[in-house]
Amino acid sequence: MKTTLAKHDIERKWYIVDAAGKTLGKLAVFIANLLRGRNKPIYTPHIDSGDFVIVINAEKVEVSGKKEEQKEYMFFSGFRGNEKYVPYKRMQEKRPEFIIEHAVKGMLPKNNLSRHMMKKLRIFRGSEHTHEAQSPIPVNFNN
Repeated sequence: MKTTLAKHDIERKWYIVDAAGKTLGKLAVFIANLLRGRNKPIYTPHIDSGDFVIVINAEKVEVSGKKEEQKEYMFFSGFRGNEKYVPYKRMQEKRPEFIIEHAVKGMLPKNNLSRHMMKKLRIFRGSEHTHEAQSPIPVNFNN
């Protein structure tokens, strides 16, 4: 049996995912698999064969357990003593796009390919987005 590898001329589709009421971790796994192209029969780990993903309603994503009170995001400027911790609740109010972007980035491979995959991810706060011209395909997944 012959193994087929993906070439660099890959047809990419646009998908739209509604994050309202979805669990953050399961949503991030689903988006990461779409970005990597794991849902395609031509999937090859060392080639970016994924599709574009648009996420709407980023502020309505949920977390399970006590993560809403306990989860924190750490930022470090590089100088001694300049670690800043931002709680999940404040991050959800100010930058809900960052929460999904941070979770998806952590589920992609840690190499140069992940930067190219992250460029194909577009996250929007409300239900409106600026990519109507691409006619994205709505995708539903069970939580």
